This record gives sequence, structure tokens and C-alpha cells, in this order.
Amino acid sequence: MREPKRTPAGEAMTPLILDLFRLNSLILTSGDRLVAGLGLTSARWQILGAIRAVGRPQPVAWLARDVGGNRQNVQRIVNDLQRDGLVTLEPNPHHRRAQLVVMTDKGLKAFTAAMNLQTPWMNRLTEGLSVEDIAVVSRVVAGLRGRLEQGEEVDDANVS
Repeated sequence: MREPKRTPAGEAMTPLILDLFRLNSLILTSGDRLVAGLGLTSARWQILGAIRAVGRPQPVAWLARDVGGNRQNVQRIVNDLQRDGLVTLEPNPHHRRAQLVVMTDKGLKAFTAAMNLQTPWMNRLTEGLSVEDIAVVSRVVAGLRGRLEQGEEVDDANVS
């Protein structure tokens, strides 16, 4: 059996993917430290951000889709946010069991405070980087994400 060969792009992408794994971990750790004083974690902040971005109540399953997470993990985070008074659950007129997640005033204050901390943090992180370079990386990451979201994943039938 012949070993598969990476294309030049595949060869270049492999260390980038490994760096993205490390970067994701570092971003989450740094984000956790940034918002810890607000009673948030990166995960809670992300869910509040998803709620804020949509601008209308949504069920947990939709929030999970929006953040690229699984429903069970997002449900656990929503439960924590609800326990802390940052969100409430309201009846969904379209689905009896899938309640709608609504940010409370306390949740909005926490999210706004987190974003006020995020601005100088982001400015420091991007110091010395060009907007053009950031745009290129953003396009590459968005393209990869799009392919994976469309199902271009490992095909077990093609793995020998």
C-alpha cells in the first residue's frame, strides 16, 4: 500500500492547523482571565455575544449552531448563565420544549463590561499587524470553516 502524499498546500496547512489549535487554547485561557472578574468565562462570554449578535431570543439549539458548538454544551452554559441571572428562559410559541434564551439587564451589563475589556486587549494583540494580513488570514480561516461546515471532513470510506 502506498502512503498518501500531501499537496504543497496540504503540507503548508498542517503546521497552520496545529498553530490554530494552540492559538484557540491560548485565546480561551486569556479570555477567561480577562473576564473572570465579571463572573464570566470565555464560553459564557461567547454565548452572551451570540445572543447579543442575533438581537432576538433563540432556542439553545440555534445558539449552538451559531457558535459552532454542540447543543448539550451550550445548554450547560445557558443553565449556568440562568443560575447567575444573566439570561432567562421564556416560552417558545413555536416549540413547547425548546424555550427561548433571553439576555437579562444583568447579562447585558456583564457583556458590555466584557467588550469594554476586550477592546484594549484586542488592540494590544494586533499591535504591529497589518489590516491586510489580518484580512488574508480571516479569508483563509473562513474558507476552511465553510468547507468543514459543508461536510468536507474525513471520509472514512476513503481512509485506507
